[in-house]
Amino acid sequence: MNPWVLALLLSSASVLAGDDGWALVVQAEVRAMEGYPVVLPCSFSHPLHSHHASLQVSWRRGHGADSVVVFHCVSRSGAEGCEPELHQDQRYRLEGNPREHDLSLRINGATLQDSGRYYCQVEIQGKEHSDKMGTRVRVEAPPKILSVTLEGSSDSGYSAVCRVQGSPLPDVQWLDPDVWLQGSGAEALAEGSHYHTEGRVQDLRPHTHYTCAATNPLGRDQATLYFLQPPPLCAGGLEPLTLLLSFALGSKLVLLLGAGLWMVRRGTLQCPQCPKLKAIFNLN
Repeated sequence: MNPWVLALLLSSASVLAGDDGWALVVQAEVRAMEGYPVVLPCSFSHPLHSHHASLQVSWRRGHGADSVVVFHCVSRSGAEGCEPELHQDQRYRLEGNPREHDLSLRINGATLQDSGRYYCQVEIQGKEHSDKMGTRVRVEAPPKILSVTLEGSSDSGYSAVCRVQGSPLPDVQWLDPDVWLQGSGAEALAEGSHYHTEGRVQDLRPHTHYTCAATNPLGRDQATLYFLQPPPLCAGGLEPLTLLLSFALGSKLVLLLGAGLWMVRRGTLQCPQCPKLKAIFNLN
């Protein structure tokens, strides 16, 4: 069985017991892999002898005013199951049976956005008991390059930005074409979260390819940008035609052509060098 399906339980369970005879047992931290299910263990004991009373179960993410209830269900008197509320995210469901004191929550298809601290709560016969410690969920993912974009102009110079997603936060490097550019114009910038980052390389040289490589302990992804800047084709202040070729490792080749090439194809861009350009790109 894939170890990520059951998740990695990283630390010993914590027991929260009160003077009233209630006790909750939760896992301090759980790790999961993006795209796989993860289970948040939670069990309880209580001094009430009746198991036929109405019972409510809640799970929330976050604490205090910023908390959000992600799952809530009601097990009515005499019923075995726990009926979830409508309009909830269907990825959340109970893994355990509350009638057997098991409130464990299952999250199907975990995403990076599911990372956070979760709290379980049970209410029986008007007696409510909540987990105060919480379970920290850490969803991890290998690097994934979201985009490689070209910025700037012929006057100010061109730079390339490689935006990456992953957890742990990937390290982003640029290669030109055989030398790592980290520390010579490339920089990694966090984007306000623990799983998004970007790397930037400045002062691109025409007719050169640049490779963005993103790595973390779970893997590696890379994409190559080809920066082609032919000489100006026409007068009239038009920007030189810039061709950008970008592909991710193992994915399809994506060709992004500037508007100037489209105009040449349609014959609306007139200049002495246009016939040569058509011949180069076989546009006849």
